[in-house]
Amino acid sequence: MTGKRHRSSVFQKNREDLPAATPANSWERKARSLGLNPHSTVYAIGFNPVWRKYVRQFFQDARVQFVADASRIPKGHIAVIWGRKHAAGLHHSCILLRIEDGFLRSVGLGMQFARPLSWVIDSRGLYFDATGPSDIEYLLNHRDFSPQQLSRAQSLQEKICASRISKYNTPGQRWQKPEHPRVILIAGQVETDASITYGATDIRTNLELVQAVKANNPDAWLVYKPHPDVVAGTRAPGKHEQEIQRYCHTVAPAASLADMLEQCDEVHVNTSLTGFEALLRNKPVTCYGLPFYAGWGLTEDKASNGRRQRSRSLNELIAATLIEYPLYVSRNTGQYATPETILDELKEWRDQPPTTGQRFRAHFGKATRNLATLVTGKK
Repeated sequence: MTGKRHRSSVFQKNREDLPAATPANSWERKARSLGLNPHSTVYAIGFNPVWRKYVRQFFQDARVQFVADASRIPKGHIAVIWGRKHAAGLHHSCILLRIEDGFLRSVGLGMQFARPLSWVIDSRGLYFDATGPSDIEYLLNHRDFSPQQLSRAQSLQEKICASRISKYNTPGQRWQKPEHPRVILIAGQVETDASITYGATDIRTNLELVQAVKANNPDAWLVYKPHPDVVAGTRAPGKHEQEIQRYCHTVAPAASLADMLEQCDEVHVNTSLTGFEALLRNKPVTCYGLPFYAGWGLTEDKASNGRRQRSRSLNELIAATLIEYPLYVSRNTGQYATPETILDELKEWRDQPPTTGQRFRAHFGKATRNLATLVTGKK
């Protein structure tokens, strides 16, 4: 089969004659917005067998074929890869899409193999990569939202806050705000994470972040919360992270993030998603790096990104980030779902005691990560 025939099977012929948008985002809707045939073969590069059934669920309109080597993908076809991995050998005629966790993901960590209910599929880059454009950046630069969409976004925000849902929904101990007029929550990150590699600017470590916050806010009460992957032992702590306690009043690894977000006065981050979750709770947020939600007039920014050209309201940010950008798959049905449905499922999931299978996956995930550390020497 020639390259031309391959491409004619991948691309739609009539982009103007698209079906009406379904209530839930789907691969079909995403593909048609890109002018692609949603029913053509999608080649998924290098996915661990644990995640393959979820790849099929998020691409349930397509034929999915898994390959270890990108050079084996036929010319002109659709390729998908996780995160910022390099698709070595992929032919230039192929359409490369990148997958990452969405923002209402699961109860439990991805490193512990918790089932994902939300992924993003990005045709330009990825939301955490400030070095280049992404689909979320494009939406925020160019999309105009209707009053109905903005009303839906506000309702979604209210529901998230009322249900105390976050990205991972890991359990935490009750936390009470100190008796101080200005308490700042500082969100730690995994320093080797791609969010730091592609989104941080001058500050690259958690210690540097805490030192900067203290220097800029000498009279505030500083509370540092390490990243949940670090607390769980599935990722390594940051460089000199043990010194952080010298620069802040409290280190709170086990505290409930929901309690902290509700009670703190401000949130300071490098590129952490905790900053976005704080915006949802109407907290002032200061960004030292370039997360996707910075640069739109909603945060105090210590760095700038010249591609971000518009001021946006919080409802517009929510509409783009939680409604338009991600795909959701129901835990109960395995079918595409709306964020409102996923919120209900996450709350139900969180409020149930963990099953034997969930505990096994958590321990298995940690053991797998520890084995990888022994083999590669890196976490």
